[in-house]
Amino acid sequence: MSCLRIAMVAPVAQAVPPTKSGSVETVTALLTDGLVARGHEVTLFATSHSKTTATLHATQARGYHEDPTLWPWELCELFNLAAAVERAESFDLIHYQAEYTPIALAFSRLISTPLLQTLHHAPSATEVQLWSKYPEAPFVAVSNAQAARMVGLRVAATIHHAIDTDQLSFKATAEDYLLFLGRFTEGKGVLQAIEVASRTGQRLVLAGAENNYYREVVSPHIDGENVVYAGEVGGAEKGALLGGARALLYPIQEAEPFGLVLIEAMACGTPVAALDCGAVSELVDNGVTGCLSTSLDALVASLPRVEALDRPSVRAQAVKRFGPDQAVDAHVELYERLITESLAHHERTAR
Repeated sequence: MSCLRIAMVAPVAQAVPPTKSGSVETVTALLTDGLVARGHEVTLFATSHSKTTATLHATQARGYHEDPTLWPWELCELFNLAAAVERAESFDLIHYQAEYTPIALAFSRLISTPLLQTLHHAPSATEVQLWSKYPEAPFVAVSNAQAARMVGLRVAATIHHAIDTDQLSFKATAEDYLLFLGRFTEGKGVLQAIEVASRTGQRLVLAGAENNYYREVVSPHIDGENVVYAGEVGGAEKGALLGGARALLYPIQEAEPFGLVLIEAMACGTPVAALDCGAVSELVDNGVTGCLSTSLDALVASLPRVEALDRPSVRAQAVKRFGPDQAVDAHVELYERLITESLAHHERTAR
């Protein structure tokens, strides 16, 4: 197949790509533009203030994270997805990026166009059991760790996220701080990151969107000197903060399906000190781009080794493994396979 007609359905929580944080929107934007660069005909279903090289179809001007009058969020997502489904005959394949739940399952038997879903969270057993009512519907898993939780579903491919390594510039010399960057939740391990910094006598910068957990649990630890809050960052500001860190702390407490900040940090040359949980071991090459630990004590002990890792080698490995070409290649191969299978199925049933 040469030119594919693809509908890329993004979340409509905010713009694609996001102005600040938003991993799903970030990877969706990169994949969409990468497909266009390969000569494919892509329509992006997203908010109207999104920026893309694809044809943009907007069902709403702004995202529901930006405009509280748009809630409930489920209806916004349904309207955006339905806009693509209503035009299904115009596409060879529809790809839904499921920020919360794979609601495209409900449409998959209503159209003849293949409807693919990428899942962006770690599903529970009860979620998977419910979704298995559609065992034929294809999914993309973003890691082997996530795929292992999707028993009974059709995992058509496992494809790691990519990052725009050209936009995450290498920084050869670190500044004098450790970094925690991510959502402020108990599962992300921000309190453990603060403990690591305290036990090693190093300055810690925290970056992420302020929320109730931050205000109630994290902010009492902020003193402006040893523990500093940088706010929510994106774009060049995020890259500079990642590149300047001696190490990224990732003491995750709950298994996650990926961990985009890990590969973003490594692309800047910044090594990672992480707990080995979820997909972490798939992303961090132990002893090369960071160190994996099984306990907080071991993570503390690993920091001198982490900070001594060769930053050019960290960057080179991240570019090699997580540059955008690999993800685009893998998606095109999957699209072509699903389209071919769908055409063959319809030919058989038409006889």
